[in-house]
Amino acid sequence: MKDLAQSVELGVSQRRGVYVTRPKVWVKNELVRVGLAETLCTYVMMTFGLGSVAQVVTGQGAFGQYFSINVGFGLGVAMGFHVGGKVSGAHMNGAVSFTMCVFGRLAWKMLPLYIFAQLLGSFLAAGTIYGIYYEAIHDYCDGNLTVTGAKATAGIFATYPAPYLSLMAGFADQVFGTAMLLLCLMALSDQKNKPAAAGSEPAAVGLLVVLIGISLGSNSGYAINPTRDIAPRIFTAIAGWGTDVFRAGNGWWWVPLVATPIGGVLGAGIYKVFVELHHPPHSEQAEGSAEESIPLEKNQNISVNVCV
Repeated sequence: MKDLAQSVELGVSQRRGVYVTRPKVWVKNELVRVGLAETLCTYVMMTFGLGSVAQVVTGQGAFGQYFSINVGFGLGVAMGFHVGGKVSGAHMNGAVSFTMCVFGRLAWKMLPLYIFAQLLGSFLAAGTIYGIYYEAIHDYCDGNLTVTGAKATAGIFATYPAPYLSLMAGFADQVFGTAMLLLCLMALSDQKNKPAAAGSEPAAVGLLVVLIGISLGSNSGYAINPTRDIAPRIFTAIAGWGTDVFRAGNGWWWVPLVATPIGGVLGAGIYKVFVELHHPPHSEQAEGSAEESIPLEKNQNISVNVCV
């Protein structure tokens, strides 16, 4: 395959009389590069996020509390951003990728690749955390893997609604949480407004995820990300929790899948209608300000997550 990298031999370059040995293995195909980066950054984000939940649950409060999970996912998003931001945009979130397609910032033909990469990264992260915390999980629940109850452990990997939450209220919760995520992400990337400073984008997006977690997380675990939720849920069904992962919460499993893309488009659309569409033309803005703003190109990926 010509567009996959060419050789595996070592090349030797001579610079000022010094021989430097370097590998000549690379991937030229953009789809492969994007897929690999999106898979890895999603894996990194989910490993840190799920790991923080596992530590809190199995440690029974000795190694962290709810805020630890917020920080774990927030920092996981920031690290994932660093891993894939310049290659795939580090969406790490199917709702983000879908919204970028709707608003013309990502080609629709790329959406299946992003979704597959995010599902794969999330599934592998769930498997990794299950392996790392295998003994801790089984010690905590005495080997009885359950979805609900005092010793439930399925919530380490996927989100479930609080006992008081109805499906309708949970659907609205997920729509609103994801809308706030995308609204703020649009603002952070808007070069004609007050975007995140160059180089600070990972930290800004990570803090946004922490903010959503500490303000909108108690109802249903703030999935705000369809791929983050369904892939680990499938893993738990295979790993021993069974089909209860799909029956729990009055069949909650479909809510993060459907509500989050709707919320993403809604939040991004609200930002465009209230703010972005009313920016003056670039030339007028440049005349009235010492700083020039560069408009976001139509096909430029918005870099983020999220997820949790």
